[in-house]
Amino acid sequence: MASELKTERLTLRPWRVDDADSALPVYGASNVARWLSPAMDTVADADAMRLVLQQWIGEDARLTSPAGRWAIEQTDDHRLVGGAVLLPLPPRGEDLEMGWQLHPDVWGRGYAVEAGRAVARWAFDEGYDEILAVARPANSRAQATARRIGMEWVGETEKYYDLRLQVFRLRPADLA
Repeated sequence: MASELKTERLTLRPWRVDDADSALPVYGASNVARWLSPAMDTVADADAMRLVLQQWIGEDARLTSPAGRWAIEQTDDHRLVGGAVLLPLPPRGEDLEMGWQLHPDVWGRGYAVEAGRAVARWAFDEGYDEILAVARPANSRAQATARRIGMEWVGETEKYYDLRLQVFRLRPADLA
């Protein structure tokens, strides 16, 4: 199960089912969800979001640390603005993937970088020595965020999700 992580402006905490109404504007936004498919489609309504959260909470209970999923809240007003993940990459689960999803209203504030670095520090403190992020070639925002986190582009692959993806790697020494 994911631990709570804090940064200067954000609190990353485990998801709760009662987050559904606040999470829907993130995962129901087509300009967010389009990059998550096929792993996840656009969430249609609050009931569907509750089901997704129930699934995530159940899966998180079975994950081995440091893997997990976090709700991202602004610390000052506790507004839920997105989510972050650190999950085994399919198909074999031997690589650990970092990901982030934010409400479009907060894009450009550096929250994804801040959350990504917090998740990476957590993983490195737990003994991992490498984290990956994958992005579709057309997802320039995700690629730029990965670079700002400190990740290095290592190439392109079709190994994950049966998609052509850009692969970025982060090691402890890369975190400034």
